[in-house]
Amino acid sequence: MNHNAECGVRNEKNLLRVLNAPRPARVEHDADGRLVSVSLRVGETWGVPKTVEGPGESWRIDDEWWRQPIIRRYVEVVLEGGARVVLFEDIITGEWFAQMPT
Repeated sequence: MNHNAECGVRNEKNLLRVLNAPRPARVEHDADGRLVSVSLRVGETWGVPKTVEGPGESWRIDDEWWRQPIIRRYVEVVLEGGARVVLFEDIITGEWFAQMPT
């Protein structure tokens, strides 16, 4: 391991890697707008849709309005089988993404 001047640690190849990067997601809503299923993209294909068993906390982020705005609506859900996933909708593009909580 190498230590840089700022006392950070990098791996042997001197590369940084992204942890918990967002993955594209497809979501389905019911007639009332509640999330009912989620499928995640794995490589170039889409995984099998998983049923949303329950919603969790939700919040919104509006940031960097002075540069390129970031406007996202987040919701944590519990999927069939008990897995927790944090989903967010990019309000500007309408795209959905998923992150697995750490």
